[in-house]
Amino acid sequence: MNVKINLKYDFFTLQKFAISAIIRTCVEKTLTAEQITVPCEINVLITGDKGIQAINKATRDLDKPTDVLSFPMFQLEPGNPPQDWEEYIDPDTGMCPLGDMAISLERAIAQAKEFGHSTRREVGYLTIHSMLHLLGYDHLDEGPQKAQMRKREEAIAATISRMQRN
Repeated sequence: MNVKINLKYDFFTLQKFAISAIIRTCVEKTLTAEQITVPCEINVLITGDKGIQAINKATRDLDKPTDVLSFPMFQLEPGNPPQDWEEYIDPDTGMCPLGDMAISLERAIAQAKEFGHSTRREVGYLTIHSMLHLLGYDHLDEGPQKAQMRKREEAIAATISRMQRN
């Protein structure tokens, strides 16, 4: 799989290696599951609640922390990737810049405890969730869009070791 993941941590954590590994696995598995074969580039920021709150305030005018934010580069159709990616490729890199995501590790740790599973599973789930946003999925409604996205999240998570729900 030809994917470039630009990971940035805005703080020190002893979990950096494990967090980076699950993010890479989840990005690759999501791209494979969604049949994305074009070389891709994704930017991932691992931050805390204060960092993600600042991004949420600046981009969505919501002055509160959240678990993950996604910033797709393109408006893609969920589950129906382009047949021809030529117009999406950055001529300088030869890759498709899918977009950016920011994950609050602080929020992921808290949610993992709340849901009774590992931080690995929570970060992985948030990565899959964000990747699907970058690929055109959304959940603005509480009906069909959300159900479609949840179904894809669970199907992709089921293909990854130790990502199943407890």
